[in-house]
Amino acid sequence: MPHELENIQCWMQTVITNPGGVRDGVDSAEARRYINVDPHEIERVLTRSSRLQAIDRLAVYGSAYYARLLDCLREEFPVLKHALGDEVFDAFAAGYLQQYPPRSYTLFELGKEFPRFLRDTRPALDATHGPTDWADFLIDLATLERTFNEVFDGPGIEGQSLLDPEQLASFPADRIADARFVPACCFRLVSLRYPVHSCFTAVRKGQDPTPPNPEDTYLAVTRRWYVVRHFELSRPSFDLLNALGAGEPLSRAIERVVQASGSDSNRLESDLRTWFHDWAAEGFFSHLEIPR
Repeated sequence: MPHELENIQCWMQTVITNPGGVRDGVDSAEARRYINVDPHEIERVLTRSSRLQAIDRLAVYGSAYYARLLDCLREEFPVLKHALGDEVFDAFAAGYLQQYPPRSYTLFELGKEFPRFLRDTRPALDATHGPTDWADFLIDLATLERTFNEVFDGPGIEGQSLLDPEQLASFPADRIADARFVPACCFRLVSLRYPVHSCFTAVRKGQDPTPPNPEDTYLAVTRRWYVVRHFELSRPSFDLLNALGAGEPLSRAIERVVQASGSDSNRLESDLRTWFHDWAAEGFFSHLEIPR
């Protein structure tokens, strides 16, 4: 019996996007909902050519589909690919696509779980390796690259009015302690075990950097006029921004930082003035919320 065009289209998409290959795709319950055929009966749906059987013709499309997805992952994680080499990166990417086949209409979601995949599949550490190793470096690279991509492709602050240093300086001192600093929509905080941002910058400049030694690294990432920028932070300033981002009022956020770090209050007061001036100048905050 002839099949409706819509059913054929849905069946073919299901078959060629199956991570197990087109034979598994034809045999899947999802494909059988559209057209119920076995792999050896596929010529009831699709004709053979002069050179290829019907299943092999489908396999051409299946291979091309996954080859394009690999291309997309190479483009999204160029610095990770540089660190691993083409062959090893493709092996990781192929394994990732098997475990996390795309489910979204947009390729923006394709690499979303790649850092998680690397964490979940990393080799177990034994006591002789210490707390960090090469796998941590690769996971950090993937995490940073994905963050940059999300900030670049996500909503931004272009054309919006933000909290600037002049507005911040003019705010009444007796009310600032209860204020909540609302981060810009494209603002992100990243905690890493390696300073991979230096490698990222070097590779993007065409250099071949030596992987850095482990070092706790804290970054703020944002976007101004469609350019993604990152800023190194100290641990106290990272903790403060993290608390503010979670909705803590300024006074409580500062208390948390002091308790956690044991910072000297006089030194911290001087740092706070510098931090908030610089953060406002870089557009970290959208606005202040003042309780009534």
